[in-house]
Amino acid sequence: MPLKTDLTSADLEEIRQTALGAADPLGVAADLAKAAADGRLADPADAGAALTLAAEIAESRSKLDAALRYVDSALEALGKRDDAQSVTTRAVRARILFRIGRADEATAEIEPLRPALLQHSDAAASVSAALAVGGRLREAEEWLSDAVQQALTDRGNATEPTTADEAGLLFFLLQQRHRVRHALGLQHDAHDNLAERLETRLSNASARAAAAPAGDLLFWPQPEFDQLIKQWPAVTSSFGADWDEHRARLERELVRLAATGRADLSVLPSSVKSLTAYAGADRDPAAPETLSGYANRPGADHLAWPPERNASCWCGSGNKYKKCCLPRSRS
Repeated sequence: MPLKTDLTSADLEEIRQTALGAADPLGVAADLAKAAADGRLADPADAGAALTLAAEIAESRSKLDAALRYVDSALEALGKRDDAQSVTTRAVRARILFRIGRADEATAEIEPLRPALLQHSDAAASVSAALAVGGRLREAEEWLSDAVQQALTDRGNATEPTTADEAGLLFFLLQQRHRVRHALGLQHDAHDNLAERLETRLSNASARAAAAPAGDLLFWPQPEFDQLIKQWPAVTSSFGADWDEHRARLERELVRLAATGRADLSVLPSSVKSLTAYAGADRDPAAPETLSGYANRPGADHLAWPPERNASCWCGSGNKYKKCCLPRSRS
C-alpha cells in the first residue's frame, strides 16, 4: 500500500521499526524513494534520510544493486551536508560496497568518517557496522578505543561520569566499543567495566520511567477540548490542534506504551472546570507543571484502555472502537 503524503521524520522512524515485518518490504523501500522524488515529505530535508532507509531495507533483502542506487540518491539529496545524517548515509554506502565486493571503494568511503566518532553519537554504531561487514572488526575496535581515549582526555580531570546523560557522546563510544570487543572475544578492561555500569544505570532509569504514571495521558472530551484550546491556545502543542489529532496522539501513545510491556493502561478524562479548580489562583492552568500535577493528582478517575474491538470507543464518540480510535494508531 502506498505511503501517505507529507511523511514526517517521526513517520520515517516508525517505518524503520516496522518495514522489515511488512508483507512487501521492498515495496516499502520503493515507496520511500518515490515519496522523496515526488516531494511527498513534510520536510524536504528528510529526503536523504528516506532514501537511506530505502537502501537499508533493500540491503536487508540482499537487493544490493537497488540498495546502492538508493544510497547514491540519498547522498545526492544530502549534497554538501556534513551532519549526522550524512555520516550515517556514507557508512551505509560503505557497508553496501563491502557486501558487493568493492572493498577499495568501501574503504575510501569509510576512512574519512573516523573523525565523526567524536562528533556524532550515531557514528559509533554506523561506522563500526560498516567495518564489521568488511571483515575489519579489529580496526573498528582500534578506532573506537582511540575515540574513547580522546573523549576521556577532552574531559580533563573531570570525575568518571555516573550517568549516560552525563557521559554524553562518550557513552555511545563506550557502548559500541564494548559490543565490538565482546564480538572479538576480548577480555574486559576498565573501559568495558565503565560501559557496563553506565548501561546498568540507564536501564534502571528507563525502568523507573516506565513504572511512573503516564502524566501526559490527559483526555479531553470534545466539548472540553474545544473550550480548552479556546482559553489556552498554546496547549495545542501538547494536546493537538483539533480533537481528531488529540485522539490520534493518545491512541498512538497508548499503543507505543503497550508495545513496551506496559499493562493497565488508561487515560484520564479531564475538564476545564476541574483543571481550573486544581490550578487555583496561584498557578497557570496551561503550564506544563500544572498539567502534570493535575494528571497525577490522587483520586482521579481513569478510563481503562483498550476496550474490546466491538465495544464503544474510549473517546465517547458512540462508535465502535474498531471503527473509531483503533485505526488512528496507524494514521
